[in-house]
Amino acid sequence: MKKTLIVTYYWPPAGGPGVQRWLKFVKYLPDFNIEPIVFAPENPSYPILDESLNSEVSKAIEILKLPIKEPYRAANLVSKGQAETISKGIIPVEKNQSMLQKLMIYIRGNFFIPDARKNWVKPSVKYLSAYLTQHNIDTVITTGPPHSLHLIGLKLKEQLNIQWIADFRDPWTNIGYHKKLRLNAASRARHKNLEKKVLQLADKIIVTSGVTENEFKSKTNQPISVITNGYDHEIKGATQLDSRFSISHIGTLLSERNPENLWKALYELSRENNTFKSMLQINLIGSVSQEVLLSLESYDLSQYLNLKGYVSHAEAIENQRTSQLLLLVEIDSEETRCIIPGKLFEYMVSERPILAIGPENSDVEQIISETNTGHYFLHSDHKALKKTILEQFEAFRQQDLKSHPIGLQQYHRKALTKTLAELILN
Repeated sequence: MKKTLIVTYYWPPAGGPGVQRWLKFVKYLPDFNIEPIVFAPENPSYPILDESLNSEVSKAIEILKLPIKEPYRAANLVSKGQAETISKGIIPVEKNQSMLQKLMIYIRGNFFIPDARKNWVKPSVKYLSAYLTQHNIDTVITTGPPHSLHLIGLKLKEQLNIQWIADFRDPWTNIGYHKKLRLNAASRARHKNLEKKVLQLADKIIVTSGVTENEFKSKTNQPISVITNGYDHEIKGATQLDSRFSISHIGTLLSERNPENLWKALYELSRENNTFKSMLQINLIGSVSQEVLLSLESYDLSQYLNLKGYVSHAEAIENQRTSQLLLLVEIDSEETRCIIPGKLFEYMVSERPILAIGPENSDVEQIISETNTGHYFLHSDHKALKKTILEQFEAFRQQDLKSHPIGLQQYHRKALTKTLAELILN
């Protein structure tokens, strides 16, 4: 078997979407004659923990760990938890930021380039250069964000001339939150220069969407492969659906994702239709920004709200399968057209219809259309959104609300890992 080192920040017991991609690749790579060796931090400061994921890691997998110094720990002591909120990706809109939050965001953007894990690069390169040489390993994969991990691959490439594959789960300088980091001109240039160097020197590049592939093609001539995220559970038998007309969003709901026209449509339907009013339930499962909660309150929807907070991945899957409708929302901007949340693929095999809201010409819109798994709307599509919700509600009342997916097998984690294995071996 070919030994391959995977450098990742997120590894069990990390929770949230960042851990799933390589947890599943590592699970299936041995089936394709590749022995994965995982390198991860020994004492990370994960914003979300999911201890249940530890059981998914095979004891046959070698896990290498090295201590990391986490700035967010010290920042939390000073900020009384505000740094932890920012580390989860929940950055308040600028007008609502306190002076302390503005300062923390400025420090994060300009003193920690490319991110807060940059000080882990040097000790990791020292440790791994010795390990790779000793064990005769010639292939390294780095996955980001955090994109500082790509600098580990860059240094190892320069020192050892190994095969280096850089996996971008999200873009770098084009990701939505990059503009919110209060970057000065020098910091913006530093980010772009590091991104350019990684893209030009990595032997192969993996991205999760076609939009990102096209973006990167203008920055490098190196080969780029699209390997999306996927699902890893088989479609099971029938489950007990919610008795109410439940619309469920699972995952972090940022301020900028706030679907105002959805709340407006639900408010109007609840005023116009007493049966709808009596049956509506809004499930928000995961971190939710204060701006979203205030918006729900302004539309008199708080009475229908079931706010669950973070749940384990297994519980998230169960909530998907029992909900009537699954909500997926992305920020309405050019930069987010490339974002394909990992939960989309789990939504698709839940047998529940998807109600997606996002920017025009996004990869999500294309996938939902091709797989026949739901409806996609722009943030401005108030009338069409309202009409579809009412149609879905009438189907719910007739006990005929379901999805009819096609072509999902290509997104199974094992099928995706086969593509990855071919990339490693060829």
